[in-house]
This record gives sequence, structure tokens and C-alpha cells, in this order.
Amino acid sequence: MGTPHISAKPGDFADTVLLPGDPLRAAHIANTVLDDAVEVTRVRAMGGYTGTWRGQRVSVMGTGMGIPSASIYGTELVREYGVRRLIRIGTCGGIASDLQLGDIVLAQGASTDSGVNRSRFKGMDFAAIASYPLLSAVAERARRDGVRVRVGNVFSCDLFYGPDPTLVDTLAAMNILGIEMEAAGLYGLAAQYGAEALAVCAVSDHLRTHAQWSPEQRQNGLDAMVRLVLDAVVAA
Repeated sequence: MGTPHISAKPGDFADTVLLPGDPLRAAHIANTVLDDAVEVTRVRAMGGYTGTWRGQRVSVMGTGMGIPSASIYGTELVREYGVRRLIRIGTCGGIASDLQLGDIVLAQGASTDSGVNRSRFKGMDFAAIASYPLLSAVAERARRDGVRVRVGNVFSCDLFYGPDPTLVDTLAAMNILGIEMEAAGLYGLAAQYGAEALAVCAVSDHLRTHAQWSPEQRQNGLDAMVRLVLDAVVAA
């Protein structure tokens, strides 16, 4: 029996699910990174797949863009399918001056202009933070492999095209590393349901220098980052 947004059967998902926003990126990961991946759901063209990495089961599923969409899939995966670890695999807009295209950001915390966590937390501010075991595992694996990562705060925005031209300066003054659209909601729902969550983002564009990846790089350019995460949290 599925959910309103997922048609998989019980047991179809692994304990760990990678969550790219783009369903095409999910299909790419399933087809080119995982072994023996099979599609387990495709409601509204949002594909979910389960395969193996170095002999261990792992799943990947698209979430769409933004906290509301990602929260739907994350909640159903944890609450209805027993998933224990949600790992956002995505991109962000760089803010820190020393970030370059392709650099990896580990979101230790996620500030936001969204109200979803206040809704969960009776109007109070909730500290949206990553699972420390997941965060430390990826950071340590990156250190061992000589991969440069930055660990810190990101900003999860509700609007991709925001009306405030001073926002980037405000975030930079508070040492925010980059902007994305899902991490704060993912961290909130994981806390609510007793799961673990981590957001790992590659810098696909820089909001100060205006350098940016092509659409093809956004879709397919994260394979090395995905393998780093899998080696850290699945094959460990």
C-alpha cells in the first residue's frame, strides 16, 4: 500500500535514501552510480530507486524544489517506509568569498525564511541542525580522500527569485556559506520523526562572482560528491 505521493511497497526503500531535488538527477544516480538499481515508485514522474553501493542497499529519490515538496517526500519516507537517514544531495548558490564552483558544502545548520519549523515548534525558533554522525562521517571521509569541503551554516530560502536585493549581503555578514531551498525543512522533519538528516551541496553558481554551471553540469556534475557520501555513510 503506497502513500499519496509514493507507490512503493513496504521494504522497497533502504534505510538510507539520497534526496536530490531533480528527478532526472535521481535517475542519473540510479543508472550510473548504484549497482542493480530498480525503480520502486514513479508517482507524478518523481522516480525512486533502490540499488546497492559496495554491496549495501541504498535508495535515491527526487523531491522536487523547495521545502514544501521535499517535506512531503521526506515525511512519507520516514513515517510510512521506515527510512532512517535522509541525505539531501544537491546544489547551492555560493556566498562565501572563498567558495569556488564545485566546492562541497556540508550544512551543519540551516537558517531559513520559511515558517515550516515554527509551525512544528509552536511558533518558536527551531535550531535546524544536521545529524552529527552523518556530518562527521562525510567530513572525515573527505579529509581522508583529500576532498575540500566547507562545514557551516546555509540559508534555505522559500523564494528562488527573492524581492530583497540586500539579502546576500545580510547572509554574508552572518557567515552563511550558501543558499539552497530544502535543508531547513529536512532537518525539522527529521527531528520531528526521530530520523537523521544531512544536506550536502555542491556550489553550482556564485552569487557574488556570477560564475555558474551549465544545466548539464547541474544534472550530472555531482557524481564524485555522491560517491564521497556513499563511501562515508553507506559503505562504512
